[in-house]
Amino acid sequence: MDDDEVDRLVAAWARERPDLDASPLLVLSRVSRLAHHLDRARAEAFAGTELVQWEFDVLAALRRSGAPHELSPSSLAAATLVTSGTMTTRIDRLAARGLVERHPDPADRRGVLVRLTGDGASRVDTALADLLARERSVLDALGPQRSAQLADLLRQLLAPFEG
Repeated sequence: MDDDEVDRLVAAWARERPDLDASPLLVLSRVSRLAHHLDRARAEAFAGTELVQWEFDVLAALRRSGAPHELSPSSLAAATLVTSGTMTTRIDRLAARGLVERHPDPADRRGVLVRLTGDGASRVDTALADLLARERSVLDALGPQRSAQLADLLRQLLAPFEG
């Protein structure tokens, strides 16, 4: 296999700083570079539905919650890893676009639930289908067995951060 940019980067560090073991870069710089390329692919997948990443994340959390596709703002914040203040702003913006609606929470008179609208569901479903097709094509280079192996290895790396 040919050297790539990461191999050249690690070789340069080995030459300049032979006292340091730069081998973690062989994995993590590739993960970082791949994340950059995947972010671009996601932006392209969402462009057809006029969504951006954070909008997709919120709408997807609602969509996969099951009928009636509604969650509390705090559940949405937890699912998308943002603060409650950030989530409030995001809900406001999505509601203004007609992608979500707020409803009183029947279990808590002071609470509200955020519900996916028909337009929101349609957009997130279309964006998800496009995203999965793009991501599947990225993984085709590995094949099913190696993709599953990589998923297991990445799960192990993420566990300490998400435990």
